[in-house]
Amino acid sequence: MRLLLISNSTNAGEEYLKYPIGDIAEFLSCANEVLFIPYAAVTFSYDEYAAKVQRRLDEIDLKVRPIHREADPVAAIREAEAIMVGGGNTFALIKAMQEGGLLGPIRERLAEGVPYVGWSAGSNVACPTIRTTNDMPIVEPSSFEALGVVGFQINPHYLDANPEGHAGETREQRIEEFIAANRDVYVAGLREGCMLRLEGDRLSLKGARPMRIFRYGEKPREVSAGDDLSFLM
Repeated sequence: MRLLLISNSTNAGEEYLKYPIGDIAEFLSCANEVLFIPYAAVTFSYDEYAAKVQRRLDEIDLKVRPIHREADPVAAIREAEAIMVGGGNTFALIKAMQEGGLLGPIRERLAEGVPYVGWSAGSNVACPTIRTTNDMPIVEPSSFEALGVVGFQINPHYLDANPEGHAGETREQRIEEFIAANRDVYVAGLREGCMLRLEGDRLSLKGARPMRIFRYGEKPREVSAGDDLSFLM
């Protein structure tokens, strides 16, 4: 299985998809076209989303095939050279994927070695469930079940900060609630500017920031690029 799971699309002060474009180019070097799933878009159209992604992928000569324009989305998945899932609202994304019957066909294709790229919500749906998303549940999916192509949960955009004057829970406290209720699950706090890459059974972290690991009964710990992540597998 080949996965590139990116925390965020855009670093502060940078252009859209600029920082990961080199990694995407290398990861998808054998593909000429990518099937793009834009269903996480809420306040702008799927066409606008596809066009925005295409403008960046033009730099690496990669064509975007938007799934929402396909008469038979499942057939498009079965034909895809690569699959890309954009960020946005995770609840809107998984609801559309469930209603379209896309989860099973995507799992099958990824098991065959078709490469998958996702960022933010697109990384969330690679996990067993979407329960560690940061997003508001603006729609109700049939369940929280996602693709489950990795065996751990990801929290994209992970933040350590507790803003001055903020009396609510920190991100770490929210994740601690999750692991208290789900005691056998690892959660990877993936900071912005970072990504996880899976090639077969080898998982690696790329980025200048460490990743924070949570599991019930264990003290949260930091792992960095180059560290052994086999325990997550």
